[in-house]
Amino acid sequence: MNVVSLVGRPNTGKSALFNRIARKRVAIVFDQPGVTRDRVTREIDMSGRKVMLVDTGGIAFDREVTNDPLDDETKRQAALAVEDSAVCVIVVDTRDGITPLDSEVIKRVRESGVPCVIAANKCDTANDDWRAAEFERFGLPVFATSAEHGRGVEALVKDVVARLPPVEDEAASARPLKVAIVGRPNVGKSSYVNRLLNAPRVIVSNIPGTTRDSVEVPFAIGSGPEARRYMLVDTAGMKPHTKMSKTSVDNFSLFRSEDAIAEADVVLLVMDSLMGPTMQDKRIAGKILDANKACVVLMNKWDLAQEEGMTESKALPALRMMMPFLSFAPVVFCSNKSGYNIRRTVDAIDRAAASASERIPTGMLNNTIAKATKKTLSPMVKGKRLKIYYALQVSANPQTIRLFVNDPKLVTPAYLSYLDKQIRARFGLEGAPLRMFLKARSRNTGAKPDSPGAAGT
Repeated sequence: MNVVSLVGRPNTGKSALFNRIARKRVAIVFDQPGVTRDRVTREIDMSGRKVMLVDTGGIAFDREVTNDPLDDETKRQAALAVEDSAVCVIVVDTRDGITPLDSEVIKRVRESGVPCVIAANKCDTANDDWRAAEFERFGLPVFATSAEHGRGVEALVKDVVARLPPVEDEAASARPLKVAIVGRPNVGKSSYVNRLLNAPRVIVSNIPGTTRDSVEVPFAIGSGPEARRYMLVDTAGMKPHTKMSKTSVDNFSLFRSEDAIAEADVVLLVMDSLMGPTMQDKRIAGKILDANKACVVLMNKWDLAQEEGMTESKALPALRMMMPFLSFAPVVFCSNKSGYNIRRTVDAIDRAAASASERIPTGMLNNTIAKATKKTLSPMVKGKRLKIYYALQVSANPQTIRLFVNDPKLVTPAYLSYLDKQIRARFGLEGAPLRMFLKARSRNTGAKPDSPGAAGT
């Protein structure tokens, strides 16, 4: 897939232009230099062409303005984005005119040999377009644009698409499996992405809050039609509300992480093996459950835990006891530093995704329910006992089963949990959430249980 990168010095409006072209608020936009650090990507349709749009931090910095210790890493990520690009859009701020940093950025991009154009941003009205003409001295196509109002963006996009090289079977590629990587700050989410790809794709440091945006990273195993395609989404560390600063950047980062969970096919919850599950880990797990997402638990830094004498046979039961609500999620003990079990995490993700989309045959489901109810009767509630007449899977992703019963009020949470375990024991569903809804239905009803009228909500 062709890559189109937006580059420039900080605070020229790259993220705002990225969101305008993507037609969605993906990158964090805030009036503060150096907010974007990692490469923020989004697969979009650009005038009929599939394109990977990339927002970058600055290629050149005024350190006295940004005052960010990660400027060098941000610059490196932007340079890598240029190398990967089919076309670069150099975004400048026409209100500031040509600055030395603009000249440096243009020089570096031109030296890369990548086709490039200039988006002369913040030309909000036609009366501002004269400012864009100043940048024509560099001999590159210049487009007067306003990311805030959308002026000139259509013409810019049309020109960029015309410069894209052809790609074979561009429309034939399958939708990748979207995997959101979430957790507290500094548990190793970004390190996991880099270890999996064996490349410095996202910025890693010991500074809390290094990752701000949700960073999408394409990843594939194999090639051709049989390739397994993934979209890894590295998210900002989710802090407790009591420890969050009141800045808009922190709030935006939290919103992006929550959105990543909502949009994911599988959520990878990363935790620190030395610390074990914290209250914040449990809160994040709660958000995954609320979103009804398939989940895999990754216990990182296992090499350090082993040095303290910890073993998997001891750690797993303790983890299950502390987080019983995630008992359906597979647990992988791994180490980003040594690479231990990193490949197993991909296998666990695949199993969770397959479980979430599995179709359960109605006959086999009802046979499983019948055996379970004969093995263990439901408890008496006010002199009555729950009777299950019929079961039907009404949807997958998330797995949803409707039980037609004599009276939904007769079920107890413990018995519902028992049925959950019996269904999982029969069909697996490792990593997939399972929802069960009860509906009153007389045994002598005229409607067939598997008819649309009987199964409707």
